[in-house]
Parts: sequence; C-alpha cells; structure tokens
Amino acid sequence: MAPIHHAVAATDVRSPAQEATPYLDALCDYAALTPARLNVPGHKAAPAGDRRIVDALGCAPFELDVPPLLWGVDRGASPTPMERALELAAEAWGAKRTWFLTNGASQGNQATCLALRALGTTVVVQRSVHSSVIDGLVLSGLVPRFVSPTIDTDLGVAHGVTPAAVAEALADAGDDVAGVYIVTPSYFGAVADVAGCARVAHAAGVPLIVDEAWGAHFGFHPELPENALRHGADVVVSSTHKLGGSLTQSAMLHLGDGPFADVLGAQLERTHRALESTSASSLLYASLDAARHNLAVNARVLLDRSLATAAELRAAIRDEVGLDVADEAFLRYDDVIAFDPLRVVVDTRATGLDGQQVGAHLRDVVSVDVEVLSRAAIVAVIGPGEPNDNAMELVRGLALLPPASGPLPDWEAATVTGTPELSPREAFLAPTEVVPAAQAIGRISADSLATYPPGIPNVLPGEHITADVIAALQHCVAQGGWIRGALTDAVTHLRVVRR
Repeated sequence: MAPIHHAVAATDVRSPAQEATPYLDALCDYAALTPARLNVPGHKAAPAGDRRIVDALGCAPFELDVPPLLWGVDRGASPTPMERALELAAEAWGAKRTWFLTNGASQGNQATCLALRALGTTVVVQRSVHSSVIDGLVLSGLVPRFVSPTIDTDLGVAHGVTPAAVAEALADAGDDVAGVYIVTPSYFGAVADVAGCARVAHAAGVPLIVDEAWGAHFGFHPELPENALRHGADVVVSSTHKLGGSLTQSAMLHLGDGPFADVLGAQLERTHRALESTSASSLLYASLDAARHNLAVNARVLLDRSLATAAELRAAIRDEVGLDVADEAFLRYDDVIAFDPLRVVVDTRATGLDGQQVGAHLRDVVSVDVEVLSRAAIVAVIGPGEPNDNAMELVRGLALLPPASGPLPDWEAATVTGTPELSPREAFLAPTEVVPAAQAIGRISADSLATYPPGIPNVLPGEHITADVIAALQHCVAQGGWIRGALTDAVTHLRVVRR
C-alpha cells in the first residue's frame, strides 16, 4: 500500500544556488591555507593532548574546528559564508529567516519560549511537548494552558492535537495569550493538521509554533508530508540531525513569513544570541550547511531509495514475520491526518514481549538497534538514502524471536494529571526538598514527571501532587513502564517546593 501523505505537493527547492555549501567551503579553504594558528589550543588543527582521538577521528575534524569570528568565514564582506548558508537554509525550508543551532532543537524551543513572552503571559501548549519546552516555560515565565493529545489506547502512545481542541483551549486561556505550541510529527511519526491549527491560532490573533523536531525531511519529496512552515506555522523548530543528516546536536530554527514575522524575528534574534554559545562549533555549523545541500539537491534520489526500503520492510514484517505495522492504523484518530513513511512502527504485542525485551533480543541476536522501544511497539527509522541491508537484518531478528507464550497483557495508560498552583518558573526556582511519596500528596511539585508510555507529563513544576497522580506513577512502574524525571525508579520519593 502506498504511503499516505498530505495532498499538498512538496516544493521543489532545487535552484542553482542550492548547489553551494558556502560555510563548509569557507572552512575547507581556510584549512587548506595551513595558517599558523596562534589562537586557543582547541583550534590548532590537532589536539594538544592524547593522540588517541586523532587516531579515532582522523585529522580533518581538527583542521576544520576553527574559532568564531574568523575572517572570511564569519566576518568579512557581506554576505559572509555564514550569512549565505543561513539564506540558503531559509530558502530550502521556505522560511523568512533561519538560525543555526548548536545545542539541538532544545535550544530552539527555549529561545522560542523566551521570544513569545513579548506577545503575552500565557501560552496554549500541547501537554506532551518535549521537556525542553517546559524548560522554556521556566526560563520565560510563561504560564501554560494545556491542550491534551489523543491517546492511542492500543499502543499506549500519545499522538497530536486537533484544531478543535486548540480552539477550545484558546477560548479558555484568557486574553493575554502569546501563542500556541504543538508537536508534529510525534515520536511515532503521526502527523497533525498543522494548517487547521494555524487557522485557529491566527483567527485568535496569535502565532502557531511547531516543534517539528522529527520532520526535518518533510517537504523534500512528494510522498512525504509537507513541512509545517508551508502549512502556515509561524515558527518551526527542526532537529536537523535526526532525519536531515547533520551532526548530532545541530538543529535549525525557522521563522515563517506570516503576520507575526517582524515581532518574532526581532525577539528570536535576541533570544538566539542569548542561548547560543559564543564559541559555537564550526563543525556543527558546517554539517548543517551540508545537510541542507543534500536535502535540497539530492533528496529526490535519496528518498526514493529510503521510501522503497521502508515499503519493503513493512511488507516483510507483515508477510514473513507475521507482525502488524501500526502506522496506517494511526489514521483512525481525528488528530492524525498523515504519517511519516520513514518511521516503521512495529506492533510487538503478539510476541508476548514488551518492546524493551524485543530490543534486547535484536541487539543480542542480530546486532540491530532501533530508535524507539515502547511497551507495545518498536520504531525503526529509515534515513535518507538508506539501503535495505539493515532493514532486512531487522526482519531476520524479528523472525528469530522465541514463540510467544501468550499475548502481552493490556496496558492501563496513566492520564491523570496534577492541578496548577504556581507557574513552572516559580516552582522551579523556589527552595525545594525531597520527601517520601506519601508525604508529597498535597504538595507542589518542583519536577516534571511523565509516565512512559504514553509520555505525557502527569505532573509539572508548579502543579499539586495528588494521591491519584502518585498511584498512577507507581502503577506505571508496576506494569513495566518508567517515569521520566523520577528521583527513584519506584517513585518512592519526590522533589517538592519547600513550605
């Protein structure tokens, strides 16, 4: 069955200018001059200490690891190589402006939250946002008004939010709303209705922010969903290293060309500067320049291969192994309008093992690692240009699973949440203490605690801890899940705001 995708066709970004890699080329030109580097030891083309790192990596990374504000790279006649690289990235993704990030998409989420504070004091936020958004709320002082995602009760995972749910949350949020913050695609590849959410947000007079960490490749092939910018998002955070091919920890922040571009652009310039290192890695910047070139110029050929590999993998898992591939089933939920065909979601419940056990088997038997190991599923990610060799090893590993002694028991998803009392910033910065779980009932949490699955925070900084919340956290552990942010595996103690 052909992958299901947005009706909007991907934009062809292959212009002659996209053939260039100006920042990467400038680094290579500088290194070729073999200058005498009388600057800091970390940028002398070879490490001052143990040579084992050179043996492991070779000399090239050290030759290209240059200090900031270097003439001919970051400074010089405009446009500089860096300025041109940013312009090409904005063109490739359809942004008004783009910033490179060297502390991952987390930095982009934090910078965006800080920028939003200029537009209001509250923000409508998808409850299952990444923890870096919660960190951004702490940094900015924004007060969240949460909108709950749909829970896939079969697999115990969170998908997305609908435009109707966003509209309802906006109506309840008051008059001083800074914006709407959603996540799409989900960790499992479910794609939300960004265009619908953008219409609802704009009708309310606020921008739509999209954490599109897992969708850096969207819009570069007609069989992939279109990216969030081209569906009307005002700011998009993109984890380019995930499916864009740049080095780990590199990412991009994109500004849409909408009604909020001027005010958000000015604020994002300031907040990006505040959070970006003054000694940002030239290697990460160069990898972003190269990843943009690869997607803009080579994506059609690379993604043709990837899509074929993913289709072969789906068919083999169904026909040869006898397990279900769950991603098309996501479409029965109102908040899911498409799925990423490069994320292959295998429903492992029929094996009688949870995903962690399946993952351990794959590592031990066929030396295969997958991206996600949840209780009821595993997720394999097919990268741009990836051949089917690794994918077929996954099939072989699944076929070698021991016979199931019975189906995996049903999972009871923990959806209970705390009630807000303080803002996340107030609670995070307040004096705290650690108390036994029973004594935390009625207290205000200083931490974010989320049951996995489904990955939705059950209590956030500033929310009251109830007996139901503690019971849900401990029940999750008893079923074989885990709690992100917990001080102890069994949730015996919690960190609370000191009275």
